[in-house]
Amino acid sequence: MNRTQEDIQDELLVLQCQAGDGVALTALIARWQPRLIRLAGRLTTQREASRDIVQDSWLAIVRGLKRLDDPALFRTWAYRIVRNKCADWTRRRVVERKGSKELQDAAHLELGVVASESESDRDIRLLRHAMGKLPEEQRAMLSLHYLDGMGVAEIAGVLGVPVGTVKSRLYYARDRLRQVLERVET
Repeated sequence: MNRTQEDIQDELLVLQCQAGDGVALTALIARWQPRLIRLAGRLTTQREASRDIVQDSWLAIVRGLKRLDDPALFRTWAYRIVRNKCADWTRRRVVERKGSKELQDAAHLELGVVASESESDRDIRLLRHAMGKLPEEQRAMLSLHYLDGMGVAEIAGVLGVPVGTVKSRLYYARDRLRQVLERVET
């Protein structure tokens, strides 16, 4: 694995946090907060919920930081915590959302259509809409790979599954996204 200067800085911050350095913890949070919020936002598609989830995740991260044996695994470990918290949030929301599904769909259509949007804006809107139609696992897989730039092995670490499983899931997630986009465009 090629370690960048940023990776080394993160490892140093983790080691300092494990030694009880509060300033290092503040720096670690400042560096990782935006990334974790983006991940949670992609997994939940809810901006406010993603902030709450990341706040809960930081509590778990801070509590478990001393038990993290390899500081180089911080990114994978933190992403896994956020992903698990998002999954918990999603499970709780399933029951709440069943009754209001029709209202949400109507609101998305009403708010999502902009009369003077450019072609690239339209493509982005369609892609976001299509990603929102995917199951959480497939959304997570595509987000980790394409938006966070994670390799297959690192995604396997985040999700706690074998590398072959990640390859297979990425294939099926891409295929499903293609199917959703084809239906939207016709």
